[in-house]
Amino acid sequence: MSGSGRATADAMNAVAERYVHLVLALGQHDPDYVDAFYGPAEWKTQATNKSLDAIGSEAAELSATLAKTPNAGDELLRLRLEYLQKQISALAARVRMLKGEKLKFDDESRALYDAVAPTFPDSHFDHIIAQLEAKIPGKGPLWERYEKWRRPFMIPKEKLDTVFQLAIKECRARTLAHVALPPNESFTVEYVTDKPWGGYNWYKGNFHSVIQVNTDLPTYIDRAVDLAAHEGYPGHHVYNSLLEKNLVRDRGWMEFSAYALFSPQSLVAEGTANFGREVAFPTKTERMKFEKEVLFPAAGIDASRADEYYAVQDLMKQLDYAANEAARRLINGEIDESAAVQWLQKYAVMEPARAQQRVKFIRRYRSYVINYNLGEDMVRRYIEKRSGTDPEKRWSEFGKLLSSPRLPSGLQEK
Repeated sequence: MSGSGRATADAMNAVAERYVHLVLALGQHDPDYVDAFYGPAEWKTQATNKSLDAIGSEAAELSATLAKTPNAGDELLRLRLEYLQKQISALAARVRMLKGEKLKFDDESRALYDAVAPTFPDSHFDHIIAQLEAKIPGKGPLWERYEKWRRPFMIPKEKLDTVFQLAIKECRARTLAHVALPPNESFTVEYVTDKPWGGYNWYKGNFHSVIQVNTDLPTYIDRAVDLAAHEGYPGHHVYNSLLEKNLVRDRGWMEFSAYALFSPQSLVAEGTANFGREVAFPTKTERMKFEKEVLFPAAGIDASRADEYYAVQDLMKQLDYAANEAARRLINGEIDESAAVQWLQKYAVMEPARAQQRVKFIRRYRSYVINYNLGEDMVRRYIEKRSGTDPEKRWSEFGKLLSSPRLPSGLQEK
């Protein structure tokens, strides 16, 4: 590394450590803010009761320091500099929000996640709903007919762990064939209730995760691979393990020892976790073969209607952005919670309990919802641009992205 490169790295190391202390300090004001921390234990105890004003002032000071830090020309150092700038800027925005600043949905997502989701009119969803109506005939609201129609594909609660563990085993084997993971990586699964989310990965450091699956609502057969890939392999567990190994341990980049939930990092984390399903199962045929031969029998579900089931799930996937519209309108004050629930029933085809759970999630996490669908689309475009249709190249580019400080705006670079 050149002399100027070393000076830049030293300056960023100093800022990185102070940034982590700020993340931990902000976590004392916002219990959801620190999603993971695996830096020095004493840093956590040193997270003194800093006021929001003091945290905001220090964030501004760090941003000013970074603005004066020379770019040494190395691409990884450039990405690191941008990462720190965006993460600190998002932290400052979160401070302002906690102090009472009200942001519109798109302004908030830009400030926190470095991205803005497209806006869709109701007519966009009406077109997809019409196709679903044709596939699920009958009387009554579509969500009601859909729930009845998909009941045969529900995983019985007593078989949920068996099915989930089989899905994890397959996703892990497929990931290990392409990605070098730390030899002692592991995770455990817990089943919980009364949460606003369906699944959550709590990364504990030292390459270990605890994955919680919410069993409040019925779990359907397609969720097994979705959850295993998203929360585990090659999703959150792999992402966090590779960041800890390659950036924190190998390079000493301490900013990656703290994961601030309301930050641009989340769009990449959720986007790679969602797209990971397609990386693990590059073709629909491959995934269907595994599910029909392994998961359907384990769940005691008749596999003869699998093709019919997935044809409907493909249409449901096209309604992904409906949740964003409900969140945008609710946060912008255009509709209330009751109207948001009704909107989700109609345009996301959710039963009332599921729609209420989603509104609960939106109330708590607000514009975070864009990280799942927009994140997945941005990651897909980024990876496919570099790998084309070559599955090996796709794994290679995906692994590189999981181990890098690249953020949302970086995904859009030519």
